[in-house]
Amino acid sequence: MASLFEVFSKYQVLFAQAVILTIGLSLGTVMISTVLGSLVALMKISHNKILKSIASVYVAFIRGTPLLVQIYMVFYGLPMLGINLPTVEFLGADFSRFCSGLVALVINSTAYVCEIVRGGILSIDDGQTEAARSIGFNKTQTMLYIIFPQAIKNILPALGNEFVSIIKESSQVSVIGLAELMYTTNTIRAISFKSFEPLIIVSVIYFILTFVTSLFIKKLETKLAKSNRS
Repeated sequence: MASLFEVFSKYQVLFAQAVILTIGLSLGTVMISTVLGSLVALMKISHNKILKSIASVYVAFIRGTPLLVQIYMVFYGLPMLGINLPTVEFLGADFSRFCSGLVALVINSTAYVCEIVRGGILSIDDGQTEAARSIGFNKTQTMLYIIFPQAIKNILPALGNEFVSIIKESSQVSVIGLAELMYTTNTIRAISFKSFEPLIIVSVIYFILTFVTSLFIKKLETKLAKSNRS
């Protein structure tokens, strides 16, 4: 136990920097993938065969390949396409690595969010659409003001689980040298010659992050449930 506190006390600054980077990476992924996932979901349920096919192929491919492969493809693929990101510091990390990790996580999460949102939209009774049309709403207004608000309440638990998964899956970007929690932990293990203690510390940190996120989602669900009854 003394050794555990010694490692945390000595490297707490590195752990704090890694936490900030992990939170920034996760929040960025959550916000972007929610928007893109909703758009892809609309493409998948549209009557346009081309848009529907593109969305279906994208979701099937992303969900059928490992996140680790996608991270490598983005990190090594962007330079091959002539996209060279600036190597400036962002949140204490190389921006090009941060951006590559973010893009890979967004690409992966968007496919899962798409299916969550699509299921939520399809769970809304067709009568809601007919009622909206009867009062003069067009398709866009119906989706924006009638379907989506109801769907959000249905899909919030699944979205919450996806967001918790993003926090844990962000550890995989350590393979491209991004100094998030897992990369920092491995670095500390190497320089401190303590193989187990840093793992215990990072496990506790991940648990706190996911637990707090789960509590926030739970409170949001309760608030929405109360608004439904009122």
